[in-house]
Amino acid sequence: MKKILYVITKSNWGGAQRYVYDFATNLPEGFEAVVAFGGTGAKDAPEGLLAQKLKEKNIRTIYIQSFMRDISLAKEFAAYRELKKIFRSEKPDVVHLNSSKAGGLGALAARHAGVKNIIFTSHGLAWDEDRNILAKTAIYVMSRLTFLLCHTVITITKDNYDRARTCWLCKDKIKLVHNGIAPIAFLEHSEARKALNLPQDATIIGALGELTWNKNYHTLLHAAGILKRAGKNFLICIMGGGEEQEFLETLIGEEDVGDRVMLKGFVQDGARYLKAYDIFTLPSLKEGLPYVLMEAGQAMLPTVASNIAGNQEIIENTVSGLLAPPKDEKKLADQLAKFIDVPQLRERLGAALAFKIKSEFSLEKMVSETVKLY
Repeated sequence: MKKILYVITKSNWGGAQRYVYDFATNLPEGFEAVVAFGGTGAKDAPEGLLAQKLKEKNIRTIYIQSFMRDISLAKEFAAYRELKKIFRSEKPDVVHLNSSKAGGLGALAARHAGVKNIIFTSHGLAWDEDRNILAKTAIYVMSRLTFLLCHTVITITKDNYDRARTCWLCKDKIKLVHNGIAPIAFLEHSEARKALNLPQDATIIGALGELTWNKNYHTLLHAAGILKRAGKNFLICIMGGGEEQEFLETLIGEEDVGDRVMLKGFVQDGARYLKAYDIFTLPSLKEGLPYVLMEAGQAMLPTVASNIAGNQEIIENTVSGLLAPPKDEKKLADQLAKFIDVPQLRERLGAALAFKIKSEFSLEKMVSETVKLY
């Protein structure tokens, strides 16, 4: 039996956590999965939804008390010591690291513990985040060190693969493995709308994801103001909670779109409700290879996404969806208006996206290609 120890910083529910869960619950015979994680982000935070879901599937978990979102030298050193102790005790055949902090500290601790196969999955290059130049430089240096310490680095987009291979001494250890998803048990259109308390007859533009700056919902709200002033008939529904909620609520008032925007908060298993929407949008500033676009594709939703790496590997403009620059609310509004005004375009591009997801982004393919690296 080969033991795979997955490590991730936070145990809330997002794309990286979904990735870890999918692997831990779908490994073939001959493999044992163990998952180590911190809380939901803050100091001494409790375990999150990832922990709950793994325990429901009888996957053994290890809580790392010192893992937290914010930087603290004392906590980072404590987390490193915890990780090294875990690695020496568990004696895994493979340590598979996810998220930037778990990647850096985990790779160093795994090296010192003598782990023979250390793998890091980059869920989007961390230095692409919308930060100041000093922060970007520091993140770039730390990411490069993480790459050097690992035996294999998995990238999930072709853009990230090409750029990561330019890192010094890292070219041969960079691998490309696209994310993939299993079939989803969607609620049907009217049932999903009823469950979310949405009007049955409205044209609904939907989003699903945490309310964070990188998700760029502020640009979507500016676009909502443009669409309302243009006399378009629509309702925006966002499933997701997070740190930007108060800011977005203020912006809804400033744009006078309180009658056009609904913030639903966190909805467990939110993807199941996607067929409540007529149009899907992902206006992010940064993504890896977003699961939510694959989920929207499975739901046959016509999609407007930001024209950034990751999104571009799923959405081909005017072929399997529409793209808009990530900070251009006017262009985002224009692209959404095309779908609002032309139902036939919605149907054609929604079907094209569904076909692409089914043919190119399966869970089975993702797992089999990664197991070869184990």
